Amino acid sequence: QVQLRESGGGLVQAGGSLTLSCAASGRTFRWYGLGWFRQAPGKEREFVAAISERGGITRHADSVKGRFTVSRDNGKNTLYLQMNSLKPEDTAVYFCAAEMATNLATPVRASDYEYWGQGTQVTVSS
Repeated sequence: QVQLRESGGGLVQAGGSLTLSCAASGRTFRWYGLGWFRQAPGKEREFVAAISERGGITRHADSVKGRFTVSRDNGKNTLYLQMNSLKPEDTAVYFCAAEMATNLATPVRASDYEYWGQGTQVTVSS
């Protein structure tokens, strides 16, 4: 089992940058595939990015490709999301998630992930 906690959210102007972190407990962090999702008010939770257990494979949603970068540091039990060129439509609560059940390198469905953090708010002003 793994416990996740996000940090790094906040208010930023359009065009700005933020880096989200997701700290995990447990010695088996490196066994989990990890993902970032976001949920805006009145909308469904949507996939943002995912990274494989060793970090060699990443996937980003088309809406963030070229602007966001997912990474992980297994030595620090931490997942990151570097967000550049932020837009008002990026405003949402951002969640990190972990999974070990699938054989997929970078699952994109929320239902594939067993463990979730509480989320961190990102607000981008125009």
